[in-house]
Amino acid sequence: MTAFGKLVRTTAFRLTLVYLFLFAIFAASLLGYFAWNTRRLITEEITQTVNAETSEINEIYGRRGLFFVARAIEYRSLRPGANLYLLTSPTGQAIAGNVGSLAPGVMATIGWSETAYRRIEDTDDRDHRALVRVTELENGFRLLIGRDLAERRRLFGIVAKAAQWSILIVVVLGLGGGVFVARRVLTRIDAMSGTAHRIMIGDLSERLPVGRSGDELDRLAENLNAMLERIEALMSGLKEVSDNIAHDLKTPLTRLRNRAEEALAKSGCEADYRAALERTIEESDGLIRTFNALLMIARAESGQARGNMDDFDAADVAGGIHELYEPLAEDDGMTLKVKTEAAPIHGNRELISQALANLVENAIKYGKPAAQPAGSVVSMDSRQITIEARREGDQVLLSVTDRGPGIPEGDRKHVVERFVRLEASRTMPGSGLGLSLASAVATLHGGELRLSDAQPGLVATLVLPARAGAGDRVAPPVADVPQKVA
Repeated sequence: MTAFGKLVRTTAFRLTLVYLFLFAIFAASLLGYFAWNTRRLITEEITQTVNAETSEINEIYGRRGLFFVARAIEYRSLRPGANLYLLTSPTGQAIAGNVGSLAPGVMATIGWSETAYRRIEDTDDRDHRALVRVTELENGFRLLIGRDLAERRRLFGIVAKAAQWSILIVVVLGLGGGVFVARRVLTRIDAMSGTAHRIMIGDLSERLPVGRSGDELDRLAENLNAMLERIEALMSGLKEVSDNIAHDLKTPLTRLRNRAEEALAKSGCEADYRAALERTIEESDGLIRTFNALLMIARAESGQARGNMDDFDAADVAGGIHELYEPLAEDDGMTLKVKTEAAPIHGNRELISQALANLVENAIKYGKPAAQPAGSVVSMDSRQITIEARREGDQVLLSVTDRGPGIPEGDRKHVVERFVRLEASRTMPGSGLGLSLASAVATLHGGELRLSDAQPGLVATLVLPARAGAGDRVAPPVADVPQKVA
């Protein structure tokens, strides 16, 4: 398609043509209304003048007779720019006046009419137009008084010519403006299209150009750029997740295969086969938990869990998690405490319970105090993990505090990504999905996961919006039992 073809097909150019057409109609209507009113005013002025002179002539005829009427008409006919006068006998013979000829039947019609005429002194054969009034005097005499319409025609011609030039100028300027606007818009659209094409062929770092005018195209570009940033982040996350899945799941799958192969090669009795099968089932359960965690994260990030939200008290969730994990903490040499107050929220109870369980499991795994010199005494406070649920303004805070080595500040943003595990924790079981799931659940509910320093240790807090209009603590339902996600 040619450049001109693209230009005339733009919406801006078509809208310009529509507005140009409407404005031309409006201008023509306005000029037509002006011309019509001007014609009407001139006609009214002529009729007033003719009526006044007719009344004067009739008065002269009534007071002084026909002779003085004829003399008055002759006198008035000689004045510059005189009106039209004609006095005829009952037989139609001209007695006085300056009219040389009229259209047939004019004198026979009493009243107003518009007629062609020629004056006595006219030397050309061209007829003129006049608005005349014919009245009948006593004894059958008839009087014609009129006014030439040349002035009305001239004024109408001036208005018509002005209308022609105005419409021509409007059309030229409108088309020029339409081409300018269309080219400007087309240039910006072509720039956006070029950027979109580069994005489609794989360059997700491209962004649509944004001007400084702040118009609708700039606002559209800003929103699309925000969407592209989100898509780029999702694609980067997808690539990272794929790489991490390939890396982190390769080892357990290889171990699973090797154990099965070892059992086939070396096991010779039923007990050995049973032990091999039990280890295989254990590895399979770990893989299933990893995939369940990935599905749960995807479900939270896509917003699919919003349909299962209800009103409940976060304090009951904290109490249920404490009851579930207290024996596990004691077996690991840790003490699990809980501090709660009424904290009503609206959300997905299952996901919030799972997110808090992940934080508690991480605290049990990694919240042990650092190794002490031989002979030193480790206080009970250093092995204490605290679950807390409280309301703070319009937010509900679900936090887990441990006294372990914590997470360096530079790693706190990175550690919530999928399959990310700090180097020191690579020797411990887990998949690196626990904090990622907790962060996704918090985001789903319009909150966030905060990681801060407990000096020593780590405070992991789910910050969630409190339920609007919440009053007293709701009745505690049966605690949820989340599946383990490391």
